[in-house]
Amino acid sequence: MIDTYTIPQLIEANHRRWSGQTAMCVKRRGIWHRYSWTDYYNRVKYFSLGLVSLGLRKGDVVCIIGDNEPEWFWGEFAAQAAGGIATGAFVDSIPSELKYIANHSGARFALVNDQEQTDKFLEICDELPSLQKIIYWDPKGLGNYDDPRLLSFDAVMKMGAAYEETATDIFEQSVSAGRPDDTAFIYYTSGTTGLPKGAVLTHRALVNTARGFVSVYPLDGEDDLVSNFPAAWVGDSYFATIPHLLTGARLNFAEEPDTIAEDTREVGPDFAIYGPRQWESLVSEIQVKITDAHPLKRFFYHLLMPVGYKMAEFKFEDAKTGLFWSTLYRMAHLLLLRPLKDRLGLSNVRFAVTGSSVLSLDTFKLIHALGIELRQTYASTEAGFISSHTRGDIDFQSVGRPALGVEVRVSSEGELLVRSDCTFTEYLGEPEKTARIKKDGWVHTGDAVNINNKGHLIFLDRLEHMGSLVSGARYAPQYIEGRLRFSPYIKDAMVIGGKDKSFVATMINIDFAMVGKWAERNSITYTTFVDLSQRQEVADLVRKDLLRVNSYLPELSRVKRYMLLHKEFDPDESELTRTRKLRREFMEMRYKPVIDAIYGGENSLKVDASVTYRDGRKGNVSTLIRIWDI
Repeated sequence: MIDTYTIPQLIEANHRRWSGQTAMCVKRRGIWHRYSWTDYYNRVKYFSLGLVSLGLRKGDVVCIIGDNEPEWFWGEFAAQAAGGIATGAFVDSIPSELKYIANHSGARFALVNDQEQTDKFLEICDELPSLQKIIYWDPKGLGNYDDPRLLSFDAVMKMGAAYEETATDIFEQSVSAGRPDDTAFIYYTSGTTGLPKGAVLTHRALVNTARGFVSVYPLDGEDDLVSNFPAAWVGDSYFATIPHLLTGARLNFAEEPDTIAEDTREVGPDFAIYGPRQWESLVSEIQVKITDAHPLKRFFYHLLMPVGYKMAEFKFEDAKTGLFWSTLYRMAHLLLLRPLKDRLGLSNVRFAVTGSSVLSLDTFKLIHALGIELRQTYASTEAGFISSHTRGDIDFQSVGRPALGVEVRVSSEGELLVRSDCTFTEYLGEPEKTARIKKDGWVHTGDAVNINNKGHLIFLDRLEHMGSLVSGARYAPQYIEGRLRFSPYIKDAMVIGGKDKSFVATMINIDFAMVGKWAERNSITYTTFVDLSQRQEVADLVRKDLLRVNSYLPELSRVKRYMLLHKEFDPDESELTRTRKLRREFMEMRYKPVIDAIYGGENSLKVDASVTYRDGRKGNVSTLIRIWDI
């Protein structure tokens, strides 16, 4: 069985099976470079041997930080091939976050992308007693660094090639000695309720999870994937990297994070998977371009998009379209839908997937209206791949049926429990927290779900975040927030309420770029983000979206008051996780004066705000934030 393989054993098998076939492509300086499975295998091999020659032993941890590039994955797999363990940090992690992960995991080696990430480690390395070497793969800007702990990726590979001459077959023996139940990776959870926890996952758990995913989304060696999930997030392994290893599908890397959209269009992937925020960003991009388009283009968009929506409805209801609608659709596809898909780089996509948190229903419908079969998946670091839509069985309101080999149960409190071969082993060094989550083989996900009469899971929210009001009315914050983010003028939102509250309210971040363009078109002057966010005209603009969302909600669960914040939510201020999830408990404490003002009937609140002016200058201002009624 394939699940008896470790990840390095999969690479070795692929090298034997598909030696000359392209495995990876990366764009550098405008040119796509290809790596065969033999190239892939050799880089993993020699980097692994280089690490061993530097002293890496079984169970040692390599901490990796950088953009999604081949060296990240070669380094990860090389550590595992030597019996080591990989862990990762998000590329925008600040030094204190990096210090926590490296110390908590006991990392002995650091593998970093470039000068920026090298500087982060050099700043904290004296506080990391276990750290021995910092290995970088992009040497730009590092030529004059003389710290003895620094080595280049290429230098380590050369050390590995030299080491092999005195230790023949040691790599092959090490790979062969690996066992599926060895620890492969320590994934640091997003930390929505406190410090990140190190979730330990074995090779078996990761490979089984990806195998379940591939059973729903079949791929092969002729397919192209784009690596766009943060490599430090478990979703990358579940939905991209290990499916690539299992099927031979080509894994493509953009030149820079800023060029992902353009490079994806060049690749034309057969399979696309983005997080909800990325799909919402794509939809927002469409709306921005339509808003700025020539009146004739806007006319055709508004004329033909309803045809796409109608065809999507026919598919969901498995109904016949008839000659009239088929003809209209061919016209809409030629004039509008195909060019839009091409613009998004999704012309060749057979199916598309969204994961992580729940996607806005409006965004989901729009993607289907474009003719892209978008399916919802549901997974977690601790429980693995839980459920997914399948072809012909897509329900907007659900996250699909349980995946192959996954047992689910809903507790009397409404919490989802999961049991499978895909679950995590433990939280590193935290047995009490592990025991609370993992009981009798069942993982307690902490998610509130229902199961409908078709066997689909209906995700509501985190159990701890499901709200109830004084009246007893229930509300789901994530659901409301997702629908609000469908607006091109709303970048983020946080819904608030509670058992001692009589109504639901929300704090909203405007999308500065979009609202700024709207203001300019409507001759509304402003100076800064703070100034624009507090304009009456902007509040009226956002109110329209709140009324739209309220129309979907029960009367007692509707948003009654709102405020437009003077700043964006910021992961560097611990308001968001690195995967851009709200840290609700922290936010509720940080914005307590704001929340008290909303529920105290106040119409405004004085706050101190940092501002960045258009010429780049920064300063602090005291400003009044206004609170609005609906």
